[in-house]
This record gives sequence, C-alpha cells and structure tokens, in this order.
Amino acid sequence: MTRVSHHPSAAAAGLLLVLTAPAVSAQGLGGSLDGLEWTFVRIRYSSEAERLEQFRRRYWSEPWAIDGPAAEQNLSRRMARVTSVKVNDPLIMELSDRRLWEYPWIYFVEPANMELSEEEAGILREFLLRGGTATFDDFHGPLEWELFEQQLRRVFPDRELVELPPDHPVFSCFYVLPEYPQIAGLGSFFGGVTWEKGGYRAQLHGILDDNGRAMVLANFNTDMGDGWEWSNAEEYPGYVEHTGRAYRMIINEIVYALTH
Repeated sequence: MTRVSHHPSAAAAGLLLVLTAPAVSAQGLGGSLDGLEWTFVRIRYSSEAERLEQFRRRYWSEPWAIDGPAAEQNLSRRMARVTSVKVNDPLIMELSDRRLWEYPWIYFVEPANMELSEEEAGILREFLLRGGTATFDDFHGPLEWELFEQQLRRVFPDRELVELPPDHPVFSCFYVLPEYPQIAGLGSFFGGVTWEKGGYRAQLHGILDDNGRAMVLANFNTDMGDGWEWSNAEEYPGYVEHTGRAYRMIINEIVYALTH
C-alpha cells in the first residue's frame, strides 16, 4: 500500500517465468475454464469518519481505493494471459448497485476500515448465499482482525471465519501451492520484512456455506494488492518474488470462485 510512482518493468519477462513455472497444476483444469467470464469488481464502501480522516492523512487515498487502478489492471491482464477465462475491464461499484448480481466475484481492500450499513450487510449476505464470492485483502494484526471480524459478524452472525488448510481445493484448483504466501507490502519490503502491524503469520480464512463452499476468502496478514500493483515497477526487481506468489494465489482464489 506504498504510494510511489509506477514505471513499465524490465522485469516483466522474469515475472512471466515465475507465473508459468512448475507450480501449474497438472489436473487439466485450464481447459475446463473455457466459456467462463470474470470481471474484477472493486467494492466502494463507507468508513467511520475519524478513522477515514486518519487514513487519508497517512495514505492520501480512500481505503477502498488502495492499490487501484494499477492492481486490477495488472491482475486482469495476467488472468487473461494464463487462463482461458474471458476477462472484462475492471469495475468499481457499491453493494447497493443493481449490477452487483451480474458478477460472481467482488473485492474489498483494507476491510478493517469498512463500515457496513444494515442494508449493505443484508445485500452482502444474500449475494454470498446465492453463490457469489467476496475476497478481502490487505489487513494485518490483531486490531485490524477484530475490526474486520466485527463487520463480518453483522453479515453472518451464525457463521464463523475458519482458517483454510493447505489441502483445501483453493490451493490446487489451478496452480498447486504448498502453502499460503505472505506477500510483503512494498513498505515492508523496503524495511526488509514481510509483515506489518504485528501480523506475523499469513492466513487464508473463509466463511463456508451449507455445502462447504468458501464464499468469503479473507487474505489476512498479507498484501496481495501491492503484489499486483507493483509488478510493472522496474526499479524494484527484487519484488518480483512477491508479485509472482501474489498472482498465483489470487488466480487460484478466482478460479475457485468461478468453479465452486
């Protein structure tokens, strides 16, 4: 979530090698994705006034908009390149937008800053129970977990967030991934660490529907969005490792959402 300038990358070829290297699944799912369609739908949400002002002073941005539009543009290009899914241009919408029901996957960034109304909580609950998937990204440490969990309890007071183990299908539905990655935000990368705000262990959590489908995918203690946003920044060649892992994990999450 670091604010610096973007430049086209001379490391793009190296990133493509990272993405197409031996992690690709031999299960043959690539062909079964023919005919599927995906759009990156970023959700614009409201935040509590004081928290929003603090965030704006620190990052010069609204929390819902962090990493955009470069993150979704880069991810959309990679998704189109490595899968047979038809990829559309990214969108921004609110939960109250009637178009929401046309898209199976939605994305929230910095969800510790999210403040859902009762109407929005109800819409999100219905969207998920109808078969939609929501990915939450870029929140770290015990305080931000607590704030996020408070909002999810308003959506599903009767369902728990559970950590998804390495044998869950989300880790093998396109790429075969041995573990969940901790993607360093660019600021953490500059500091020589992969964590921030006391979030030392990366975890993928989900909320399951009655059939066991993970309808919520919560990327905790990791910064997937920075991995996509800065994948074309040639001045940070050492960051390619994080970018490659961020792309592989999120592509798996998207493929899981489209096929389960």
